Amino acid sequence: MRFLLLSLITHQPDPATGELLTPSERLLEVVDTAVLAEQLGFEGFAVGERHEHPFLSSSPPVVLSNIAARTSTLELWTGVTTLSLLDPVRAFEDYSTLDNLSGGRLQLMIGKGNGTAQADLFHVTPDDQWDRNREGYELFRALWGSEKVTWDTRFRPPLTDAVTVPRPLQSRLTIWHGSATSRESVDLAAQYGDPVFSANVTNPIEPYADLIEYYSERWTAYGHDPADARVGAGTAGLYVAPTSQEAVERFRPLFEQRLQFARESGLPVVFETVEDFVERSSALIGSPQQVIDKVLRYHERLGHEVMHVTADRGGLTSAEQRASLELFQAEVAPELRRATPHRESVSVR
Repeated sequence: MRFLLLSLITHQPDPATGELLTPSERLLEVVDTAVLAEQLGFEGFAVGERHEHPFLSSSPPVVLSNIAARTSTLELWTGVTTLSLLDPVRAFEDYSTLDNLSGGRLQLMIGKGNGTAQADLFHVTPDDQWDRNREGYELFRALWGSEKVTWDTRFRPPLTDAVTVPRPLQSRLTIWHGSATSRESVDLAAQYGDPVFSANVTNPIEPYADLIEYYSERWTAYGHDPADARVGAGTAGLYVAPTSQEAVERFRPLFEQRLQFARESGLPVVFETVEDFVERSSALIGSPQQVIDKVLRYHERLGHEVMHVTADRGGLTSAEQRASLELFQAEVAPELRRATPHRESVSVR
């Protein structure tokens, strides 16, 4: 198994101190955390894409390029790139440039996206976002693989013998399809032989496991070898401490603040107590052995070989966050890597 840190670059007052960083300070904090991730041995760092308050993640390739300049081995992931909102030609130019600048470290994860900003800023709605996502993906894929492309399109001007530069460093890019509930997304991934990344954040495991089962069914239906399917999964939170009691009690006030924010914002509340959150969500809150056991339980259902954990402090101090990440890498990650060996990329295209 391989491990990523992920940030959506939320920009809110610290739930413990009330301090609000400036946008510049918050963006630089994310870059500094990515540098720390490489130092601690994480394989990758992912930046999401959102276009509304309270997020500052509207331009992942810019943030990832800054991270690329300060790291040397860290994989640069998106989590996710919302191709339904983007001109796929422009997205290709941005990410091909990043691929070159980073020495071929780009790992792209795409998704349809969500949020009211899609309609407000881009005039993309649930009525057309699936078609936009598919068209954007198929054209992006063609541009990456061919120096000259002719393509009939619905949502942007068609292309005739179009030449795009710079050509990417990776001749064949792994494109992950991120999904929380979308069967359309995992069907598209299965059709093209691509891996999927389950959000695995908001709910207990059942809907995510059902989606991965559907992906496996569609993968086989499209004629691919079942052994070649690849899955990633997210987590709902991270705090590793020497004992479970210490971890839960430190996380308790942070959970209560999350709960209050959800209720004030009209967001669905799935877990009413921190104990229920620790038990039934994908959050990794506990001692190293508890975290290992929980990831392995999830692995039995999802079969994932890549996992992301949060890159954001969420009310922890910088020292507490670093101690948690260090403990994760010292005692959790080695055991999980041994128990679930990572495979090299499998190409079925």
